[in-house]
Amino acid sequence: MQTKSKPYIVGLTGGIGSGKSTAGLFFEHQGIKVVDADAIAKDILHKESDALQQVLARFGASILLDNGELNRAKLREIIFNNDDERRWLEQLTHPLIRATILQALYDSQSPYVILMSPLLFETQQEKLTNTTVLIDIPESIQKERTQARDGVAQAQIDKIIATQMARSLKRERAEHIVDNSGDVQALNEKLAPLHQHFLNNAHEHKK
Repeated sequence: MQTKSKPYIVGLTGGIGSGKSTAGLFFEHQGIKVVDADAIAKDILHKESDALQQVLARFGASILLDNGELNRAKLREIIFNNDDERRWLEQLTHPLIRATILQALYDSQSPYVILMSPLLFETQQEKLTNTTVLIDIPESIQKERTQARDGVAQAQIDKIIATQMARSLKRERAEHIVDNSGDVQALNEKLAPLHQHFLNNAHEHKK
């Protein structure tokens, strides 16, 4: 890892269907680097990775698609129905994900950097950050938006939500809470002053 000073890091999180990716796009449009923990997690299990070979050894060839890539839907179904298997997978992937995230954060050249992670608090990734933002919506809207976007069964959405930290606990731990019950324009209007706030803080952080 590079030895340059630590950048000002903003942790961005929210439950499934909350709109955190939409919020991430807003910051990207302001010229801010967004490190996407979900994308990194997916890349950790790419076709040629050692991690995928360990997954294959545990679950067998049926976990692969015909092209040799991971069948992520099948793996998701396994781990959301078996806590032991979910914990095994987390112990394998989380250290790899964390190391890759750290490198990406320190490589950032933007005024500050966003760490976008659905499990920011669950995996203690907030300890890497200077401040945190929760994109928040009521659970009923969360379920509606997820089902409309992904077309998955309600039961699977409920299981995913159950594995994530309770909304009330996230609200207690987040420094900034942004309600996203409205449309994209309403969300962007709420994020704009936060962007300016982070620019100011990042400037002070460098002194």
